[in-house]
Amino acid sequence: MNNQKEIMAHYIAGPKDSYFVHGSPPIETVEVVAYDISWPEIYAEVSGSIENELGSRILKIDHIGSTAIPGIAAKPVIDIDLTVADPADEENYLPALENLGFELIVREPRFHGHHLFHLKKPRVNLHVFEPDSPETVRHLLFRDWLRQSEDDCLRYANAKLEAVQGCSVDIAKYHENKKRVVHDIYRKIFQSLGYLDSEDA
Repeated sequence: MNNQKEIMAHYIAGPKDSYFVHGSPPIETVEVVAYDISWPEIYAEVSGSIENELGSRILKIDHIGSTAIPGIAAKPVIDIDLTVADPADEENYLPALENLGFELIVREPRFHGHHLFHLKKPRVNLHVFEPDSPETVRHLLFRDWLRQSEDDCLRYANAKLEAVQGCSVDIAKYHENKKRVVHDIYRKIFQSLGYLDSEDA
């Protein structure tokens, strides 16, 4: 099981931590749009297809990211976390995902076994992780916090709208621009869980 320290650690990619499988993927325009009520339906359809294809090989599957937060502006990309027993055992799941149209984009074995897949239509980012990954815990904590905190939900939405300005084709810059707000919200989450005291927050 993961511990509090691992959950609170923000991942910083190093030169050996990101491996594009077929070179850098095509550049996509970064846009933040108003919440779309179809996003949960798209997730349900895609996750259902994954469940039908993989069956008991799935340990956990979750809708994460902003499209999983009702009412919030977001990039129109459905983010899904998928937990399997061993991400390194690609034959156990990769052919099945490819049958559904997913393309493997990145392997990051040192980042909790992370594999990133893209689906073009509908546009989906599928993140495959190992069991008990602190990153999947973080994703759910962030999602659930914003589902119940109107103030932080609005703050995060505004941060994203500001972050996208001037970086319409630079996803890394977009994430960097909103990082301060993201980290501040995480501090509030960790403090509420007792992971941090008031002096650390």
